[in-house]
Amino acid sequence: MTDFFALHHAETPLLLPNAWDFTSGAALFDAGFPAIGTTSLGVAAAHGLPDGRGRTRTETVALARSLTRLPGPVTVDIEAGFSEDPGEVADLAAELASFGTAGINLEDSRPTGGLAEPDDHAALVSAVKTRVPGLFVNARIDAHWQTEHPPPLTRVLDRARRYVAAGADGIFVPGLNDSADIAALAGGLPVPLNILYARGLDYRDLGVARVSLGSLLYRAALHTATTLARSIRDGGAAPDDIPGYRDIERFIP
Repeated sequence: MTDFFALHHAETPLLLPNAWDFTSGAALFDAGFPAIGTTSLGVAAAHGLPDGRGRTRTETVALARSLTRLPGPVTVDIEAGFSEDPGEVADLAAELASFGTAGINLEDSRPTGGLAEPDDHAALVSAVKTRVPGLFVNARIDAHWQTEHPPPLTRVLDRARRYVAAGADGIFVPGLNDSADIAALAGGLPVPLNILYARGLDYRDLGVARVSLGSLLYRAALHTATTLARSIRDGGAAPDDIPGYRDIERFIP
């Protein structure tokens, strides 16, 4: 099994694709990616549930359990932990770790809206690291997604440092797309910085350790499926390079 922590200290950033079911995860490992994550939007939407509302704990755990049968590290998006109680969030982390999950994303936005107080979120991070010290905790800061105008970088850095002091192994700031700010944040942190992929952003020389694809692949899969269905309806043909039935079947042990 690949060392998930070590992947964050390679010469090039870890590009982390995100799966929404077992077969998408299996296909991504088969494509040569050394590790995968899950997408909370993909998991929620696939079950007809809203994302970010704390309603997919059961589905998230079930997917994580199935994905850990695959040959590489899996990190799981657990939204805000599905609880505001540090002990309950630590219980969830311990359950995920018990069957081989390598890491988690733990966001500081809350199902009721807005951001958590930094100390409250730090308490969740601390509880998880105390219970499961070997689990990679990626503390996600949603400040760029919660406001119309990006907050000052000093505010984001303050949150990040509090989460690191609580034990976070990495910091994830989705929506941070300014190259200068990314480089400054990466340089101001003692742990790996994770950003969300953005078209046109060259992250290779910015000090970034991990680039996540988030819900992009799930959304792309839906787009491709509906586009192809419309094309066939209108007289078009399916491409020749779509995997066959047995190509998919071979992913299932």
